[in-house]
Amino acid sequence: MIDRLPSPEAVALTGPVMMHQHWDDLAFLHWAVDPERIAPFMPPGVRPDVLDGATYVGLIPFTLRGAGPGRRVSVPYAGTFLETNVRFYSVDDEGRRGVVFASLDASRLAVVLGAQLAFGLPYRWSHMRHAIRVQEGARELLWTCRTREGVTSRVAVREGGTAVDDLGVFLTSRFGLHAEHLGRTWWIANEHERWPLRSAELLELDDGLVAAAGVQVSGAPDHVAFARRVTTRFALPRPV
Repeated sequence: MIDRLPSPEAVALTGPVMMHQHWDDLAFLHWAVDPERIAPFMPPGVRPDVLDGATYVGLIPFTLRGAGPGRRVSVPYAGTFLETNVRFYSVDDEGRRGVVFASLDASRLAVVLGAQLAFGLPYRWSHMRHAIRVQEGARELLWTCRTREGVTSRVAVREGGTAVDDLGVFLTSRFGLHAEHLGRTWWIANEHERWPLRSAELLELDDGLVAAAGVQVSGAPDHVAFARRVTTRFALPRPV
């Protein structure tokens, strides 16, 4: 079991870059849970990552913007969409620390179909909205999501000032994902600049996505944060 902070700096990708994308205006809502509750969601060869004896389930709404193959070219229309994911935190036997997605809701059908086929990721095509307003000099952001099965989520936060704590580093310094596909577990590395994390005040939360993913949480999140943008590049998948 690894129980220490990851580095907030990415290891530069050395091989071909599969795709790039910008992640804009992200809210990070997290609840502490017993690692034994999350272990059944991990692919073979991967286990829950822990800090101070706990692991976390995250609810992250954001805008994915300007995605495209390689490092530069962005795909018009399909390369920009809203996404909300429910995710867990993982580590494999080589010590690679990443995320495992329980669900990914996106507002572009083509993206959903492509990600399901290519990587086996649990994407769903959902109706989503995002709004921003400025109140007394502070940005307030709202995200809503409704799946085709009728599961809904509504999250609103007020953006705060720069604030980085140990838990924020643990939750966001993730430079890859673990996924099970075609009978194997895969590692897809990524790189991006250090997260420009900010504090955030939770204004509204009415969410069914976490429970629909199979995890029951109660009460307010244990950690809430916000970031405006990082630019991310992904390597080709490698077997674990």
